[in-house]
This record gives sequence, C-alpha cells and structure tokens, in this order.
Amino acid sequence: MLTPYDWIYGIAVLTAVFLSVIAGLLAASLFKRASERKVLRAWRPLILALVLFAVLEIFGALKVFGVYPTVWVTHVLASLILMLLIAALVTQREVARGWE
Repeated sequence: MLTPYDWIYGIAVLTAVFLSVIAGLLAASLFKRASERKVLRAWRPLILALVLFAVLEIFGALKVFGVYPTVWVTHVLASLILMLLIAALVTQREVARGWE
C-alpha cells in the first residue's frame, strides 16, 4: 500500500518530468535562433544542457517508479550537463570580451 509520502513524491516527480519536457521542447525551438546571432552563441550549450536535463528527469522518474534502474546513466548525464554549463560560461566570457 502506498503511503501519502509516496503519492506526494510521485506527483512531484511526474510534475518535474512534465515541466522539464516542456522546457526542453521550448529550448529546442530556440536552438536555430541562437545559432544565427553571435551575441547568443553561449545559448547553444545552455540549450543542449536543458535538453539533457529533461532527459535526466525522465530517467530519474523511471528510477523512482522502479521501471528502469539507472545507476550510471544519471551520473553521466549530470556530468555532461555540468560540462555544457562550463562551456556556456567560457563562451559568454569570450563574447563579452569581443573575441571571435
């Protein structure tokens, strides 16, 4: 039998997955526009990080509900997201300095 904690936790996980998928779709639609302008060059790695975050949330929800036990995938995805965030920060610093 499920406890109230399980119900609240499950609803929170499903809400996070739903919102991250919507954010991922919005980010994917912005990718072309970010490629066109030089000022938005740092947005490309950020958009990819957001899409990977949506995938990470989906795998996390599958893990919580016991559908697919992902032990290493979540760690690899989190590492990729961190690398993309660092790349976005370095790119933004270069754009702010005026480098090509």
